[in-house]
Amino acid sequence: MTTDAIAPRLLDRRRAIIGGAFLLTAGVAAARVPGHHIDLLGARKIDALIPQQIGSWSFLSKSGLVVPPADQLSDMLYSQLITRVYVSPDELPVMMLVAQSSGQTGILQVHRPEYCYPAGGFTLTDKTVNAIPLPGSTLDAIVMTARADNRTEQLLYWTRVGNDMPLTWAQQRWSVARANLRGDVPDAVMVRLSTLTEDRAAAMRALSSFTRSMFAAVPADVRRVLDSGMG
Repeated sequence: MTTDAIAPRLLDRRRAIIGGAFLLTAGVAAARVPGHHIDLLGARKIDALIPQQIGSWSFLSKSGLVVPPADQLSDMLYSQLITRVYVSPDELPVMMLVAQSSGQTGILQVHRPEYCYPAGGFTLTDKTVNAIPLPGSTLDAIVMTARADNRTEQLLYWTRVGNDMPLTWAQQRWSVARANLRGDVPDAVMVRLSTLTEDRAAAMRALSSFTRSMFAAVPADVRRVLDSGMG
């Protein structure tokens, strides 16, 4: 058999091996696709679960907040997204955003403020973790200062992914990856509270007080949706 006759057969064999490898890879990937969806919120609507009166704060409006960019990814990502502004006669006003995603995979994950604020032209500084005492537990929340032209916003937020409360993007990805490897698609909730002031200490007092009042104002099953440590 001549070299010219052997070459096409070797090429066909190589193509068959490569094609088989692609099919095997696709089969393994399909086998690993998680199929068990965990959704603590279910058919309930966040808008109906969070009261309009929280402590001394009353609902005022739904506008004025920094929100995730309204692109196709955000539309795919969030199952529910509510924004509210609360005011109090003797406390700083509080802006609240609650975002819920009914399914977290390695491709789609709920955006943290570190993404949407810089996208809106803000600079984030003074990032720390604050422990907020709650009845029967402690909530670790991330706090930071966001600055843009003529606006300084003090933020406090936390994220629940399944049964985890990740404090970083890396922890969040790991929480999702572990759940997916078990065959689970966990839901996720991010709660972000903020107020407009340069006084960080006063802001943290108000936001912490609002957080405690909010957990006291909702039933146990809603507290479980907001924080995996609550029952």
